[in-house]
Amino acid sequence: MRKAKQMLQETSHSVKEISYTLNYHSVAHFGTLFKKRTGYSPSQYRTFSR
Repeated sequence: MRKAKQMLQETSHSVKEISYTLNYHSVAHFGTLFKKRTGYSPSQYRTFSR
């Protein structure tokens, strides 16, 4: 998740692109895991961390 957080903060790649780059084959699965571990969806995290 550290790399996902970094990419959400530092790039303009879509959540889909980030999830595939990090070898998640399902964007939904990536989003679910991300929210469980951070308390935010990937898009919410990106908005709040900028």
